[in-house]
Amino acid sequence: MTRGTRAVPPAGPHPTPVGTTENTLKIVVVGGFGVGKTTMVRSVSEIRPLHTEEVMSRAGRSLEDTSRVSGKNATTVAFDFGRISIDDRSVLYLFGAPGQKRFWFLWERLLAGTMGAVVLVDTRCLDEAWYALDRLEHHGMPYIVAVNDFGGPLHSDEHIREALALGPGVPMVEFDARDHSSSKFVLIALVEHLHALAVRHKG
Repeated sequence: MTRGTRAVPPAGPHPTPVGTTENTLKIVVVGGFGVGKTTMVRSVSEIRPLHTEEVMSRAGRSLEDTSRVSGKNATTVAFDFGRISIDDRSVLYLFGAPGQKRFWFLWERLLAGTMGAVVLVDTRCLDEAWYALDRLEHHGMPYIVAVNDFGGPLHSDEHIREALALGPGVPMVEFDARDHSSSKFVLIALVEHLHALAVRHKG
């Protein structure tokens, strides 16, 4: 597994204006409840991210397993949105999908027009990634898997791949959603994956 903690040059204080780039990509960040989607969008966006978090009610907590995230008191009810310049020619628009099951119906619209996806995974609950993987496979959408570091149990690459039934062509990286450079590394890995697939398709 590739670790997303190596230094990545920052976007700089003057990001490329919209409309002057050659490559504008929409991507989604998906995964189960509490795996770090909002945290990742916040940490990597070069603009103040739009988010639709609401305080979790007692009724809402009863619908989800919050034992892993006992300190979590808010949840995304629509989507998170951010923007980042990968380089002088490529800009990504990020959409973080809500993780709670009762909001999954929103995913279909978020996936429309999307070039690729990042599936966030928490090793403490690998099975919660299954819905995201199923939806992406259904849409035939390219994706990479990013294992967020929660300090949970250590698993080998082989164990995670087997548990998620990942094919050999699906990149998997390890990162920390709280860290800007680490999160940007994940997005670069996705862009490189999309480029490799495009080259292979042309060949």
